[in-house]
Amino acid sequence: MGKRKKYVLLWVLTIMVILVLTPFVYVQVNKLIYAHRVTEYLIEEKKYTQEEIESVEGIWNVKLPPFSALVKFKDEPDVEYIYFAHNEVLQFGHRISEEAQRRGKIKSDLKHVAPTNDSE
Repeated sequence: MGKRKKYVLLWVLTIMVILVLTPFVYVQVNKLIYAHRVTEYLIEEKKYTQEEIESVEGIWNVKLPPFSALVKFKDEPDVEYIYFAHNEVLQFGHRISEEAQRRGKIKSDLKHVAPTNDSE
């Protein structure tokens, strides 16, 4: 194989690898960014301590919006709170584990639900 063909083949392979990896890298980086935004929001604006937060995990959704974050608090490990962190950070919802639901836990029992303005 000629030197020129090897050079072209190398460039084609490089471009193919970049095209394959770009979506994966995009998703992983955005998950980290959203987790970081939500963590900063909880600590700086909502005045939680790092010790009160069990985990903040950025997630990629098939539905819109594509990125959000799941938050678990140490005092309520059976509930996941869902936050959006696009322009501003907002608590969107929550998920109570099936086991906690069987024990009778309902939304009014949750400790970290953000108040909503339902009257507007």
